[in-house]
Parts: sequence; C-alpha cells; structure tokens
Amino acid sequence: MTPAPLAARLSVPSGPLFFPVTAYGPDGSLNLDAYRVHVRRGIEAGAAAVFACCGTGEFHALTPEELEACVRAAVEEAAGRVPVVAGAGYGTALAVRYARLAERAGADGLLAMPPYLVLAGQEGLLRHYRELASATALPVIVYQRDNAVFTPETVVDLARTDGIIGLKDGLGDLDLMQRIVSAVRTEVPGDFLYFNGLPTAEQTQLAYRAIGVPLYSSAVFCFAPEIALAFHTALNSGDDRTVRRLLDGFYRPFVELRAQGRGYAVALVKAGVRLRGLDVGEVRPPLHEPSEDHVKQLAQLIDRGYALLEEDA
Repeated sequence: MTPAPLAARLSVPSGPLFFPVTAYGPDGSLNLDAYRVHVRRGIEAGAAAVFACCGTGEFHALTPEELEACVRAAVEEAAGRVPVVAGAGYGTALAVRYARLAERAGADGLLAMPPYLVLAGQEGLLRHYRELASATALPVIVYQRDNAVFTPETVVDLARTDGIIGLKDGLGDLDLMQRIVSAVRTEVPGDFLYFNGLPTAEQTQLAYRAIGVPLYSSAVFCFAPEIALAFHTALNSGDDRTVRRLLDGFYRPFVELRAQGRGYAVALVKAGVRLRGLDVGEVRPPLHEPSEDHVKQLAQLIDRGYALLEEDA
C-alpha cells in the first residue's frame, strides 16, 4: 500500500482505531491462536484499523521475530478489510529492522515509537525518523511522547519528509499541539494526519478535536468494543448527551482506576480482555498484573458501561 491510500483510509475512520493486546500462553510465549481471535473479533466489531504490536500490544517486550509473527497474523486476519499498522522503535538500526520485518509480514504502515532512553536534540530526532521512513516503502506515523518531543518547526520538516504521513501525540501538551497543527497547516500543503495517543484517549478527545486532532487510539475497544464504538459514533455525530454519559459514567472512573497502578494503561486493558472471556495471558515484565481488587473494580465498571448503553437503547 502506498502512503496516500493509507492516509486516506485513516483520515475518516469508520470506527475506532484498534490497538490489540499481544496474547501469551501460560509459559509466557506468544499465543498466536488467541491473538488471531482477538484481532478478528476487533475487526468484526467495527475497528477501522489494527495497530499491531504498539504500546498496548507491549512492543517493548517483543523480540523482532515475535513482532513479525504477530503482524503477519494480524494481516492475515484483516485480509485487506482494514489496514494494519505495526510498531517500530528503539535506536535507528533496530527501528529499521523492525520496520523491514513488518513490511515483510505485510503491514500497511508503521507507528514509529520513541527512540530508546536517550534525550536527543531536534536535529538527531529528525535524522532518526527520516532514516526510518526511507528504509521501507511503508508510510510512517511518528509517535510524540516521553523523550521524543518535537518543536513545531521539526514537525514541519517531518511533514515534508517522503513517507511520513502523520503525528500521534502521547504528550498531552495542547498548547504545543495547537502550534504544531497551525505551523504544518501554514507551511506544508496537503493533509497531514494527527492522532490523540494519550492513554484512554476518549477522555481528552473533545479537547483534541477542538484544536484539529480528529483521530484517536482506543484501548477500551480491546475489551469493550461496543462502548468504544458507541462513544466514537456519538462523538462524530454530535450526540453530546451520549458522549457526556459515557465520559461521566465509564471513562472518567476507568481513568481514575487506571491511575492507581503503574503500567495499568496496558495491564488493566489486558485484564479487561480476560474478563470478557478471552485468555490472552498476563503482561510481561517489567509490567505487573493489576491487584485482585482492581480487577474486581474493573469488572464492575465494565458492567456499568454496558448498562449505560442499554439505558440509551
């Protein structure tokens, strides 16, 4: 797939952007059968795209070979119905290796995770992402967070780079994002994609949409696709009542529960998938499992979210 078709398919998604968890067996190895079921169910539930082996999918914990196997499985389950975007990251050489493996597995694009550990300057970051973009024919979405934070001028340079089609923001600095959107709109002709990549992005999407960031990732879709889809539909149709009800009754309490443990942006989501009947295993170290009480609270919260949907129906 060339950059333009992927950008077009992502620009006006028909449903939430799905970031599946990665399934493991009891011994901690990949469970590709469970992973395939998870991906297939998400697509059938209305996902507009599959972002395989990214943050929610524990990119940090996967070997290159495991990433290739998962991406290939996701591509086969998608069967062209929706695009599959794969994670790639660490230092430049490893990021290029992951990118080429994802391309070989049939991915339609890449989500470029932040470089490992180092606090690089803008010149070095720009060189890193340009080398990654030139390494394959896959279009690249750059992920801003942690140690990969860009000035508006750098994002303009990224937007001018062949193969880079968008920016996903996991930082949460709305002033910076507004300046980035304005600078790219002023300096670079054409459409550049923006994504809200904060954990539980639904909680902040009203604010992001107001500054020109219409797309967002949905981890909730992993374990409660009907709730995530209802929110996505309500947001895009201007159904403010449903948006507020889901924010107040489900998303805000979920965010507050998520904040009670480090790594819960992944571990709590994976627990939710298990609660809904699919054994995808535990998270790999250095992440840890939620406490029994927190899992119990999550189960109650999921029930409350679905009850809200029944009330609206």
